[in-house]
Amino acid sequence: MNKKKIIVPLILILAAAVYWVFFHKDKTLKFIPENADAVVIIDVKKLTGQYLFSLITHPSEWSGSPTKDKSSVSFKNSGIRVPDFFQIFHVRDSKFSEWYSILELKDPQKFIKFLKSHQFTDKGNGNFQKDQIFIVIEKEYCIAGTSDQAFESIKKQLLHTPQKSKWNADQLIYNTAASISFISGQKIRNFSIEVKDDEVEIRNNTETEIFNSIASRLQKKNHFLEMELDAENVKNYARFFNKSFADSSDISYLRAAADLVQVNDTIISYEYDDDFNETEKKTIQKITQPDYIVELQSRIPGKTWEYFHAKKWINTQNQFTAIPFQPNTISKTNSRIIIQSTRKPVSLSPGIKENYMLIRNSPLLFSSLKTLSETEKKIISGIDHILYVNKAQDYRITVKAKKGELPLILRW
Repeated sequence: MNKKKIIVPLILILAAAVYWVFFHKDKTLKFIPENADAVVIIDVKKLTGQYLFSLITHPSEWSGSPTKDKSSVSFKNSGIRVPDFFQIFHVRDSKFSEWYSILELKDPQKFIKFLKSHQFTDKGNGNFQKDQIFIVIEKEYCIAGTSDQAFESIKKQLLHTPQKSKWNADQLIYNTAASISFISGQKIRNFSIEVKDDEVEIRNNTETEIFNSIASRLQKKNHFLEMELDAENVKNYARFFNKSFADSSDISYLRAAADLVQVNDTIISYEYDDDFNETEKKTIQKITQPDYIVELQSRIPGKTWEYFHAKKWINTQNQFTAIPFQPNTISKTNSRIIIQSTRKPVSLSPGIKENYMLIRNSPLLFSSLKTLSETEKKIISGIDHILYVNKAQDYRITVKAKKGELPLILRW
């Protein structure tokens, strides 16, 4: 038999199989509710392909992780029907920290076994929780979230009365491993998310020169936190925490710097001796706190000052109590308001007249995060810095990892 007659069909079958496994995708997004105002899309096949390529080019990782827990059920065998696109969404008017996702289940009992093997607590009626991760199983679906506040409304919208989806992956993601989109009525703003060898980059444009120039100018700065924001950026950030502050404080410009320090904290407790006499006990522990300075500029400084007083954020000692790290002082001049900690002065470096926020990693930050899992600690300890930059309508966030032998996708 002619070998070519065998080889050609085999190649075609192999090519079709590769296409189906890695490139053919169901782009219908069924699990985004009408009231979602932000959506994260993860292209599972693209991310898997990127992972496999990195693995093939790094033979040292072929043996797998020696620390893997053999008793735990793997995600692959968890009973979940892995979609082509993971859909994670935020519900309008909910807290910024509340995000949700819906997954289809091939085998609900396998999934329950998976949850229990990962120390999720069974709270009854299909509800499970581990720390700030909440899950509810509804027949052949599960809803996962960082809160359970919207579970009932999500069930009603997407599971109990399902309708034809109006969303397609091409509306929200284009040729990247993931994306995040902000939705306001008919307006959608898409930001690509790319996982590179030593950084994760979130952006809404392809321009690199301007952003790289700003990043290089910031390399000389050495504070734990530095930022410089105009009025629009101040409003955008403030709305995450306090909408009334964003709308009423009238701040037109903000500069800030902070350093982390370790200080002694005295804890006073009371106990009784053998004769039932009350005795005072003092315990000294080390805690991590910031030294900082914040400069606020306002078109009408007197109005901003009055707003702070009306909110009772300035006490009789001229301390700004809205910042929980005390002690500090707040003062006002004709054009600006200064808030600074009193323990050790922090100086503001010369401004660069750009919108940015730079957070550098610090051993003191890592040591203060005691409640994190080992995986979370590993991820955070591997980060060098996080940089946010805005130029006109263009935005970029870079999570820069420390230099390592492996690409980021194999480290995490």
